[in-house]
This record gives sequence, C-alpha cells and structure tokens, in this order.
Amino acid sequence: MVSIQDVFAARKKMKGIVHETPLDYSRTFSEFTNNEVYLKLENLQKTGSFKVRGSYNKIMSLSEAELRKGVIAASAGNHAQGVAYSSSMLQIPCTIVMPKGAPLSKVAATKGYGAQVELQGNVFDEALAYALQLKEKTGATFVHAFDDAAIIAGQGTVGLEILEGIPDVEVILCPAGGGGLLAGVALAIKEQKPSVKVYGVQAIACPSIKKSWDEKQVTTVDALPTMADGIAVRRPGELTFQLIQKYVDDIVTVDEMEIARTMLMVLERSKLLVEGSGASALAALLYKKLPIEGEKIAVILSGGNVDVNVIARIIERGMVEAGRFVHFSTTLPDKPGQLQRVLQIIAEAGANVLNVQHERIGMKVFPGYAELHLSLETKDQAHIDQVFEKLQQKGYCIQMIE
Repeated sequence: MVSIQDVFAARKKMKGIVHETPLDYSRTFSEFTNNEVYLKLENLQKTGSFKVRGSYNKIMSLSEAELRKGVIAASAGNHAQGVAYSSSMLQIPCTIVMPKGAPLSKVAATKGYGAQVELQGNVFDEALAYALQLKEKTGATFVHAFDDAAIIAGQGTVGLEILEGIPDVEVILCPAGGGGLLAGVALAIKEQKPSVKVYGVQAIACPSIKKSWDEKQVTTVDALPTMADGIAVRRPGELTFQLIQKYVDDIVTVDEMEIARTMLMVLERSKLLVEGSGASALAALLYKKLPIEGEKIAVILSGGNVDVNVIARIIERGMVEAGRFVHFSTTLPDKPGQLQRVLQIIAEAGANVLNVQHERIGMKVFPGYAELHLSLETKDQAHIDQVFEKLQQKGYCIQMIE
C-alpha cells in the first residue's frame, strides 16, 4: 500500500523539478455554482499535465542497474510525456507504447522529449498488453500509468499542495481514469483532514471506476469514443481501487456534451486551455452531479494537452449552442442578383457571413434554381430568429444544417 509518508517523500524528490501549480480562485464558477471555487491548474504543469509527478517519482526510485536498462510505458498521451520528460532528464532509454488513435499532438510531444514511440492497439488496454510483452523481451522497467505505489505517491503531491494552499477546503473534485491521481489525492487529503469530501469524476463513455465502485470490485467496461481520452481506461488498477474504496466519498460521471461545454467555458471565462479529461471534474460541478452548495471547493484541471483540431470543433459547437453561429440552406432562382439580394437581407439584419456555397446541380435542386448554403456569425438565438424571419418574409424557405 501507499502511506502519507510516501507522498511527503515524493514531494521532496521532485522539489525544483515539477511546478507547484497555482490554485486560482474563480469568481465566475463560484457564482455559477453558489460555491467558493478554486481551480488547481495542473494544465500548467510541465509536459501539460499532472502525470510528470508520478513518473518522475517512480523513475527516481529505480536502481542504477534498472536505469541503465531504461523504461517502458503505455499511455494515451499524458503519462507518455511525463515518462519521456523524466527519462530525458536522467538520460536513460525510454520506449512509449501509445494507442493508434492517440492525439497527434501528444505523439509529437512525446517524441520531442526523446522517447521512442510505438503505436499499438486501438485503446489503452491493448497498448498496455503490448508494452508488457516488450518489457519481458528487453528487461526494461515498466512504468505503469497508475497502478503503482510510487506513481500514486507522486500524484498525491497535488493533494498536499491543495491542502497547504486552502487549509479550510471542504470538497475536492478530481478526474479519474485508472485512478492514480484520485487515489493519491484522496490519501493525501484524508490522512491529514478526514472531514474533506473527495469525489472522483469519470467520462460516462468509459466509467470503469464508477462501475467498479457500484459493484464493489474491480470491473472491466466497454469503452466508447470520448474526448476525455486521458481518462478512457477500461479497467482501474487493483491498488488504486483499494485506496479509492478506502478514501473516496463517491464517483460520478459526465457526458461528452457536458465536457465540451465546460472546455469552452473555461477557455472563454478563465482564458485557460484544458483537455477533455482535465475539464471533467469542473463539468461535474457545473452540471450539478453532486449536491454541493455553499462549500469551499478545489477542482483539479488535470491537463491541457489538446489537439488543435479538437479545439476548433469544440469552439464551433459551443458557438452553435450559444446562438453565435448558424449553418443553413435556402433555394433561390438561378438569376443574376439573387445571391446579392439574400446577402443584403442578412447584412441589414446585422449578421456576419462567414461562408457561402452556391450549388446549381444536386438531387434537390430543380432546373432554373440554385441551393445556397450559408454560415453566419450571430449574437444569440434571438438574433438568428430575427434573420430567419426577415428571409422568410421575402419568401425564402430555411433548412437548418447540422
């Protein structure tokens, strides 16, 4: 098992190596939830996530002989970067096995730290099985992403910093995949201040800890695609789950849209970039997954490594939901001046045209007509309704496009 002394020892090892990340008070999220909300900004940690804490603590615990043989790890991305970074500092060989669907930005970053990257399997668990086979062949030390005492102790240093920064904290919300961060934080907090409530948050697309919690035993689940790839682990660790059962108060889940909306809200309101797994704990608070009100809360934003394409899709989706972006089609006579007429109506309504596509040939386009696809930037849903009303008054039929 892991003790609180192990967590304090881990903190001494990593002093000056990893950042003591800020605890940022958020007036916006405090007002939204009627709580006093502080964000633990592990998205600003070295390598972009908390993972470097555990990996550094683990590698520093190896013997000289073990270091010479190098290390192997399996990861969807953040653990990979943590192990690669720690290995580069000690100049030891490092091989990382990642699922084939791992975000390109995380693959590139891992290679950038000097690690050899192998893409195997479609999910983390398949990558893990391959990495274990590779370990037997090479004799390198396997650095587990979560189910390891040194890893858990390293992640637990997040809890130490929270308690030092907010001595009177009452609730902690923590993302959970394999359970290393949740187990370490819960242990570090509960061993010092048992009255603090600690909750784990998972993506509903891969709720392995939630299912294990409900069934009171480690359980494997089927995983669906999720933007919270960092916590998409089909089976939690044996050691992590023991600690979770002992120290954690409850486990809740959030869905994909709740995660996406939270990512956009953090970007807009706090000017912080967080990945899907990093936003999950805050999503649980914003969407009232727990009956929490009037409490002093620390929410862990566990990482900020987001693929640029994902950011673009999240922003676009968020704008659609807020009524600030709309995509639709209409049919008009294929005659000179007709397109100008439509654009003039839109301009007079105060909307901004972002994209225009004019189609004369298509299954739904009759001879002598053209189909017009338009993307507009608008103020809100009421503004969209106003634009549509003006177009319909002029005889245009509106067809929304998803």
